[in-house]
Amino acid sequence: MVPHLEQDAYIGCREIVRKSLSQKSLKDKSIDIIMSSLSEKTYKQYDSCLRNWYNYSKNYGIDYLKPTVSDIINFLASIYENGAQYGTINSHKSAVSLYLPTYLGTSYLRDERINRFMKGVFRLRPTAPKYDLTWDPGIVLRYLSKKWPNDSLDLESLSKKLSTLLALVTAHRVQTLTLIKLNNINIIENAEVLIKIPDPIKTLRLNSTQPLLKLPFFDQNPNICPARCLISYINKTRSLRSGDHNNLFISYRRPHSKLSSQRLSHWIKDTLKQSGLDTTMFSTHSTRHAATSKASSLGISLDIIRKTAGWSTLSSVFARFYNREIVIDHKNQFAQAILSCTSNTTLD
Repeated sequence: MVPHLEQDAYIGCREIVRKSLSQKSLKDKSIDIIMSSLSEKTYKQYDSCLRNWYNYSKNYGIDYLKPTVSDIINFLASIYENGAQYGTINSHKSAVSLYLPTYLGTSYLRDERINRFMKGVFRLRPTAPKYDLTWDPGIVLRYLSKKWPNDSLDLESLSKKLSTLLALVTAHRVQTLTLIKLNNINIIENAEVLIKIPDPIKTLRLNSTQPLLKLPFFDQNPNICPARCLISYINKTRSLRSGDHNNLFISYRRPHSKLSSQRLSHWIKDTLKQSGLDTTMFSTHSTRHAATSKASSLGISLDIIRKTAGWSTLSSVFARFYNREIVIDHKNQFAQAILSCTSNTTLD
């Protein structure tokens, strides 16, 4: 066995990455900047994967900081033998990739043996879509239309109504919705509400554009108008905000603190359940799938769907290959289409 492996306890994902980088003659400040390229959530996500890698290395006498490509493949094969699916195995590969290029070089990421192994896993255990079918947003919208007028709703009902409407008409992740700040909301009276999201989001990439959420004033059915619901929520919560509390969503219970992504997700999931959907089958994230699927079935262009849902990388690639600009949804076609589908009750 490698001596230091017997002495060292598992020190965590962040510490392993730092230890690896420190062996490349980098100064502490340089290491800090490199490590800032990854979010705290990423470190937490990969921590269990690296713990498995550390234990495997220790059991087989491998220096976990200086393995061979064969060592890595054998490790991934052990994860496969334990019944793991492609996504889990790929997460372990990505976790190890956080620091191994500093030792093996960038060729590790392009090693043909690694690529072939992952292709083999995919063929043997292909990734299946989470949902074989999805639900019609009209089911939820009809439920929300009964929550009216907005100004007469209690804060809990109004909070859950607004969060669910935003999830449907923007098709964005819950994390993006929790980043909405009051000072980034621009209300254009009787036209639309524009919401800028300057904070880093999960899908942020170099040279990618930040989300710009657009909420229409839906005059055909004010009961489910996202813009009016947003204004009502801001007015109702104005006196509950203390100090420089600038986040849009706050807890409906005292002390009305800033809302986490997990709590906002619970709000939306509770609304789906109250609407009659089976939340053991459909999670909060299914709003994204349901909204984009419905928009596509209603004839909304793929460019607009990608732009609305924040799939900026796919949209830019599509536009580049076809040598034309990305279509901008000036008329809120995506949101208008979703809000107009209340007459259909079937599952797609």
